[in-house]
Amino acid sequence: MALSRQVEAADERLRDRVVETPLVPSPHLGDGVSLKLENRQHSGSFKARGALNRLLHLDPETAARGVIAASTGNHALAMAWAGAQASIDDIMIFAPRSITPAKRAKLEAKGVQVQIHGDDCMEAETEARRVAEQSGRCYVSPYNDPLVVAGQGTVGAELLRQADTLDAVLIAVGGGGLIAGTGAILKAHHPGIEIIGCLPRQSPAMLECLRAGEIIDVVSGPTLSDGTAGGVEPGAITFDWCRELVDDWIVVDEPDIAEAMEMIHAHHDMQIEGAAGVAVAAWNQAGDRWTGKRVAIVICGGNVASPVGA
Repeated sequence: MALSRQVEAADERLRDRVVETPLVPSPHLGDGVSLKLENRQHSGSFKARGALNRLLHLDPETAARGVIAASTGNHALAMAWAGAQASIDDIMIFAPRSITPAKRAKLEAKGVQVQIHGDDCMEAETEARRVAEQSGRCYVSPYNDPLVVAGQGTVGAELLRQADTLDAVLIAVGGGGLIAGTGAILKAHHPGIEIIGCLPRQSPAMLECLRAGEIIDVVSGPTLSDGTAGGVEPGAITFDWCRELVDDWIVVDEPDIAEAMEMIHAHHDMQIEGAAGVAVAAWNQAGDRWTGKRVAIVICGGNVASPVGA
């Protein structure tokens, strides 16, 4: 089944279960510019969509064995929420030793088992996959799963309902699930729409892989955009979709991400996380190319460690 049709099916499945997040104008950014507020989604980010779509597909026997994921951030929070919605009691999250006590406590308060393994996310993920295979539990990837990507793409299905026409959509990119699913459904209905991938210069993994023509190891530095940081998993299904669906890429620097986060706080009175700041910073950097056109910027999440501007 084509990805766009999978997104349509996910939209039907999730429509009464997730928040249809607002698409609000942003006069400060420019005429015709709107923000898609996924920071108002369950669990604070778009990740809830993909996690729930995946868990709702589990047969009762598999669901009874429990599910496993690896994350220290939005994917973990999404799994905790989606597990409750899908009546799955056994949720295990593997995290590296670098997870903060506050994040661990937040997950455990939601009934999630947190297993600490390794010094980085890749070590935690490797162990999570090993335990899942050994125990017969379902491992849920944050992006390398067609059902997860389809669920995340329901952001695009909502944009089709909320905006008569859009000329471009700006989306932050980590593993590529959100931009792949959203791009597929939007281009299926409006082939001329521009899908723009936005990345922090400190961690432009997907772009570097595309430039190399294959998935490679990309060195990442510290970035405010922790939601997009890290490498692309070998064999990731999103690689080919990003190559096919993304029309252009914009890379932004850390001071610009911080400025974008502060700007949204000042003019929209809301907190956005660093990954969402990447997309806003990309508009600040290159928005003149869409003067007079209708553009949506996906505010992919709002989970920040401390309030911007506080």
